[in-house]
Amino acid sequence: MGPDKPAVRRVVVDEGSAGQRLDNFLLRELKGVPKTHVYRVIRAGEVRVNKGRAQADTRLELGDEVRIPPVRVPEKAAAPAAPAREFPVVFEDDHLLVIDKPAGVAVHGGSGVSYGVIEALRRARPTAKFLELVHRLDKETSGLLMIAKKRSALVNLQDQLRDRETGKTYAALVWGDWPAKLKVIDVPLVKFVGSDGERWVRPGKEGEEDAKRSISLVKVVQRARDFSLLDVTIKTGRTHQIRVHLQQAGHPIVGDPKYGDFEKNRELARGAAKFDRMFLHARRLSFQHPATGETVTCEAPLPAECALVLDRQA
Repeated sequence: MGPDKPAVRRVVVDEGSAGQRLDNFLLRELKGVPKTHVYRVIRAGEVRVNKGRAQADTRLELGDEVRIPPVRVPEKAAAPAAPAREFPVVFEDDHLLVIDKPAGVAVHGGSGVSYGVIEALRRARPTAKFLELVHRLDKETSGLLMIAKKRSALVNLQDQLRDRETGKTYAALVWGDWPAKLKVIDVPLVKFVGSDGERWVRPGKEGEEDAKRSISLVKVVQRARDFSLLDVTIKTGRTHQIRVHLQQAGHPIVGDPKYGDFEKNRELARGAAKFDRMFLHARRLSFQHPATGETVTCEAPLPAECALVLDRQA
């Protein structure tokens, strides 16, 4: 006998999906089905919500019944399953989870990475109804990462981030002697795709259409022989913001493989410290709890390899 034919499914919207748009709900339910095909079945009226036709932007409510038509998932789309993995927990309750992400681990799968933190966590917690990233950290960056355990928490925390009501402070080690007077970097940033197909960010020019205002506050914490240790608090959360802001100020982050000083990075990796990662660590995070409104402050100490490279320079 051949493989089972896909059948009509009727899915009742639970708390984890309440408030979600229909298209996003379907993209998750029909993993591996091309986006264009998902939108085609919605437009054709084959997807029903409570037996009625619905649009892609229809918001689902708790208890809604969604009729999902038979859709064959292409076999080649089956990615290798993420291995189950837990990460050091800094804060956790019924609404959210804050972990200390190691450097070198992507936050989610995509662009050449088959899985990341979120996929590994879902595999490690099969009974969790809802786990979604509130924000992102670059693969090379370590430190505090928020994950929502309820849709209401996800929306609330993302609103706080958008309205700049959270405090995110990063420890960054840069090459050279950071000028004490340079405390605010207010330089717009532009995203672009390079000839290598990679995503890059560069400082924008005045009046440039795609340039987004980006603000980083910088404080010198420690000066060492070749380095300056900085606390950088971001007022906007642009892609690669800290990395590009510090580089364009003439002091790239130690170990940055994309915007850094490659010769110096290589020397450091081969030297006594054997330091071969980027020294950018999300060390402090402050936000209003999505359910109680109380201020929650989380801290993650410097990873051992970062503390070691500082000690060797002291």
